[in-house]
This record gives sequence, structure tokens and C-alpha cells, in this order.
Amino acid sequence: MYETLLVKKEGRIATLSLNRPETMNAMNEVMMRELAESLESLKEDLSIQVVILKGEGHAFSAGGDIKSMIDTENQLNIEDAMVYLSRVATTLYTLPQITIASVHGAAAGLGFSMVLGCDIIITEENSKLAMNFIGIGLVPDGGGHFFLKERVGIPKAKELMWSGKLFTGKEALKIGLVDEVASDGLGQATAESYAQKLLQSPLAAMIASKEILHASKLRDLELILEKEAKMQSAMRQTADHIEGINAFVEKRTPVFKGV
Repeated sequence: MYETLLVKKEGRIATLSLNRPETMNAMNEVMMRELAESLESLKEDLSIQVVILKGEGHAFSAGGDIKSMIDTENQLNIEDAMVYLSRVATTLYTLPQITIASVHGAAAGLGFSMVLGCDIIITEENSKLAMNFIGIGLVPDGGGHFFLKERVGIPKAKELMWSGKLFTGKEALKIGLVDEVASDGLGQATAESYAQKLLQSPLAAMIASKEILHASKLRDLELILEKEAKMQSAMRQTADHIEGINAFVEKRTPVFKGV
């Protein structure tokens, strides 16, 4: 059904897998669009009460597809991408299901934004988590500003976004970025076990509480998504972004000038 995703439904559980393992599930424009469509479809399926998000291969997601940012023949359309990502973040936040992020390997940049948008985050001990947009002169998108401040508060969110610091699963647990840490190789099994426990809970009441809590913050999310779209388009034109991208491709340390 999808080019870049796998969707499996078993009873009341749906598993949505990012499926570009050859790129560490880097998110290109096709994946962004398909994520929006698949989440919107799940929102309408009231037979599903739990959604697990995971990545195929060796990572959850390395973030946005940098190759598509520099492809002169098939370059990422930033305006279209921001529309897709706003749909992804808004739908993820308003899903009438409990969402579980199952993280192994890397969840960086846009991949980490999506993880943070889930209700429950389960990582493995040596998973690598980073809000590292700053390394290529960009701001977090996909609702990253909103989801990160919801997890750790505004002062800590600024510190993590500005530093681009990388955390292991163990380190992330200590500061409240994730909810549970599994042994390496057991993250998916732990997420599936968690989902089965949820099925034995009064899920209708839990989902209702989620709706009540999120309703008061929805406009805040929408405003942040509008700002992210505007600012990201502007950042894509900066000398620092061009330098960050070139340094990434050339495997060297970028020299930023603040412009």
C-alpha cells in the first residue's frame, strides 16, 4: 500500500514501521506524505486502540533525508515538506489511540521529533537520541519544539536543541526524555509486551484522558508548527545551513558564522 512504510494490524494493535532501512529510515518527501496519510487513516479506524511506531533495519530514523536536500535534480520542496510534517505532528498528537515509540539504533532530528510525539517512548540501552538539527543550521521541525518542551520544559528544551547533544537510552531516561529502557535487541519485544498490557487496561478511559489533556494544548502545537514551517524555509536559505550540509557530506566540522 505504501512505498516507504509498512502497516500491520492485529486485533486492536496497529504497527507502523518506517521502511527505508537502506537509508536508516531517513525521511524523504514520499515518506513524509505517506506518514501523514497513514496516520490520518489510523485516526479513522476506531477498532485500533494501540499504535506502535518503529523502524525497519538498524535504526528508528536518522532524521530528514539530507541527500534529498542537496539533490539538484530532485530537490526536497521545503514548503510541501512542512505541510506534510504539520499533518503528521497534528494527527499523531490527536490520535484516538495510545501511541508507543519503539526505538532501536538512532532516532535523530526529525526521527526524534516523531518519537517525542508518542505517548510512551521505549528505547534500548544504547539507542542514540538527538535533536541535532542545529548541526546543519536548521531548527527542529515536525513539532519538535512542542514535543520536546512538553517532555522536559522550555529551558531544558533550548539546551538540548542548541547543543544537539546525543543521548543513549540510559541517559535519556535519567532526564525524562523516554519512559522505559530495554536491553539492546529487546526494544520491540518490550513495546509489544507493553501494548498487550494496555489491552488489559480500561483503554477507553485512558484514551479519553489523553483527548482531554491534549485538547488544551492543540492550539499551541498548531502555532508552533506554523512558526516551524516559516522559520525552516528561512533557515534553508542561510549560509550556515549550506555550510552545515556541505560539512556533513564532506565529513568535516562545519564553520558557522551565524548568518
